[in-house]
Amino acid sequence: MNKKISAAVASAALVLGAQSANAGIIIPAGEWTMDINGNVNVYANFSSSDDPSTTTVTGALVSVQDANGESDGQSINTGLLPAWLGFTGTTRQNDLDVSFTISMQPNVSENNTMGDSGDVVAWRQAFLTFGDKSWGTVKMGKDIGIFAKNAILSDMTLLGVGTLVGAERSGANFTSGGIGTGYIYPAWKGQISYTSPNFNGFTFTAGITNPNQNTPAVNHNRFGVEAEVAYAFDAGKVWVSGASYDVTTTSNTEYDAEAIDVGVNVNMGNLGLTAYYYTADGAGTTFFHSYGVDANNNERESDGGYLQATYVIPSGTKLGVSYGVSKLDTATGETNASLLEENKRWTVGAYHPLTKHLNLVAEFNHNEAENQGGEEIENDAVSLGAILFF
Repeated sequence: MNKKISAAVASAALVLGAQSANAGIIIPAGEWTMDINGNVNVYANFSSSDDPSTTTVTGALVSVQDANGESDGQSINTGLLPAWLGFTGTTRQNDLDVSFTISMQPNVSENNTMGDSGDVVAWRQAFLTFGDKSWGTVKMGKDIGIFAKNAILSDMTLLGVGTLVGAERSGANFTSGGIGTGYIYPAWKGQISYTSPNFNGFTFTAGITNPNQNTPAVNHNRFGVEAEVAYAFDAGKVWVSGASYDVTTTSNTEYDAEAIDVGVNVNMGNLGLTAYYYTADGAGTTFFHSYGVDANNNERESDGGYLQATYVIPSGTKLGVSYGVSKLDTATGETNASLLEENKRWTVGAYHPLTKHLNLVAEFNHNEAENQGGEEIENDAVSLGAILFF
C-alpha cells in the first residue's frame, strides 16, 4: 500500500514538471517515444465563513460573509492540481537525450450559465530539454519555477485541496493548497535552466527566468535568476533554493525582490515528516511580487514555513496533519492597518489509494488571516473527492 501512495505522489511530481520514465501511457512513434500523462481530480467543497464583509484584510486567503450575512459556500472543483493532460516526447540523437513537453489544464466545473465557455483552460508547460547524464540537462521554455518548487511538491495537499476561499472558488481550475500559508507559489515561468548530473545524491539547478513575472514593470535591468541545491538520500531529501529579481516599475523606480528557502523531507517506514522555511525581501507573500512593496515601492520583508507529518496505516490510507503560516511586514515608515500581517492554515487529511492510480481524499482546512491592525478573520472548509493519475 505504501507503494501506491508513493506512486500517486510521484505522478503528481511528474505533472508539476519533474522527469520520470514510463510514467503515463507509453506509445512508440518512430524515433520518438510518446508519454501521455496527467490526472483528473474532483472535489465537493463545503466552506463556512465566520466574519462579516466589513472586516478588511488586504491579501487574506480567507472568505468573509457576503453583504447579506451569508456564511456558507459550496463548489465542485479541482483541487490544488488542476485536471491535466500532458504530452512528452523523448528520443536519443547525436549522443543527446532530447525531449519536449506540452500540457493543458482544463477544469472539471465552471461558474458559467452554459458550463462550456472554456475560459478556465490553462497552458502551463511548453518546453524542450537536451543533455546527457554525463554532463547534465538544459531546459528551455515554460515550466514550474525553480525557487519553492520542492515546497509545493512536498505539500500533502498536492493530492487534495488545501486552502479554499469559499464559494469564490467555484469554477476555478485550482485551489491554493498550502500556497500563501507556508510558501510562495513557484509559478509557471519562461526559463532557460541547467540541471547538473547526480553527484552521489547532490544535484543543482540554476537558470534565468522571464523578468516580467506578475509585476507592473515596463523594463528590467536583467533576467530573473533562480537556483536550487539538493541532496537526496535513502530516507528523503534536503534542499536550499533562491530567487532574485531587479524590478523597474512604471514610475521608473527600482527595487530588488529576493527570497531564499530551506526544506527537508524525511520518510521513516510509514512515517513522513516535512519542515520548510523561507524568508524574502521585496518578494511579498502568496505569489512572488504580490504585496512586496508599499505605495512608494519601499520593500516589505516576509517569511513563513510549514510543518507536516503523515502516517500510512495498515489499510494503506495516509493520514496527515499540516500547519503553515506566511507573514508580511510593513515597509519602514509605512502605516497600513488593513494590510495582511499573516495567513495561516491547519489541514487534516486522509488519502486512500483505492487502486494503483485512484485515490480517495477527505480534508478539513481551517484558515485564519490577521491584518496589521490586529483584526482577524477565519473560515473552515471540508473537501471530499478523488484524484486519478495516468
